[in-house]
Amino acid sequence: MKGIRINTRADKLVYKFIDLFAGIGGTRIAFEKAGCKCVFSSEWDKYAQITYEANFQEKPEGNIRDIRSEDIPDHDILVAGFPCQPFSISGVSKKNALGRPHGFEDPTQGTLFFEIKRIIKDKKPDAFLLENVKNLEGHDKGKTFKVIMDVLENELNYTVCYKVIDADTYVPQHRERIFIVGFKKDISFTFPIHNVKNKPKFSDILERSVDSKYTLSDHLWKYLQDYAAKHKAKGNGFGFGLTSLNGRARTLSARYYKDGSEILIPQEGKNPRRLTPRECARLMGFKDNFKIVVSDTQAYKQFGNSVVSPLIKDIARSIVKTLDRIIKIDDGQKAPAGKIAQVA
Repeated sequence: MKGIRINTRADKLVYKFIDLFAGIGGTRIAFEKAGCKCVFSSEWDKYAQITYEANFQEKPEGNIRDIRSEDIPDHDILVAGFPCQPFSISGVSKKNALGRPHGFEDPTQGTLFFEIKRIIKDKKPDAFLLENVKNLEGHDKGKTFKVIMDVLENELNYTVCYKVIDADTYVPQHRERIFIVGFKKDISFTFPIHNVKNKPKFSDILERSVDSKYTLSDHLWKYLQDYAAKHKAKGNGFGFGLTSLNGRARTLSARYYKDGSEILIPQEGKNPRRLTPRECARLMGFKDNFKIVVSDTQAYKQFGNSVVSPLIKDIARSIVKTLDRIIKIDDGQKAPAGKIAQVA
């Protein structure tokens, strides 16, 4: 273990993690709240880098393909929400329609999983957390996921488990994502269960006073209604999402900046409006002290591509507890009484 001791308690360790495909730092927030320390981050998008730096006072490194493994610090946990567009249902449908490759065949994003493989192989972290869209499990009739699991389990020799989790007990949004957790040791891992008496309501994230610029124009509102009616007549389910204030929203996507159609807010006596960037932040579990320093268009993209941080925090805490358990098991077998971990 490479954990670093932070106080005089012999059983208190801080695990070091790296934040790959870091986006705007939702995963970093989660792991830091779980008591971990970020020692490296990587994100290629220049606007996401701006937001990340504004909130964490450090700029992530750029394209992971250009970063050598030896230039990445040693760490206990590798965290990576690698790009989901090559595997998402909407991304695959669009690429099929345009005759473009998707999945691992996507020349720009599909092969980024193998950069994760390279770093895990070279740095050998004690644990990792990978996150992607739910459709990753079924992409290409399951062949893509089989390759990923074969690499993690058989080539890299990690004990791996995965689960699709809907974040709707944390935020008022239907957002299913697959989480893949691995450990270098052969040990059991249990994903956290977030039981709540009442799920959060969509109205909980709304601002009280909103600029009129977020209200749809008559032209756009008519277009969305006509578009929905056309597809309904064809038996399709495409259309705008007028969200119940007491319910939950559809999944916020990176395309929200285009027209906001998947999550619209009803207004009495007026056309519906789209979410503000701050409301998008809340919908993803970000606190109001999170700085939004880019344009609305970029903010919509960033929050649509981000993670639900409170959910990640619970997974991070479960990973930390499992690593603590590994240390205790190892010490019980190999170490003198009272010795908890080898400190880097």
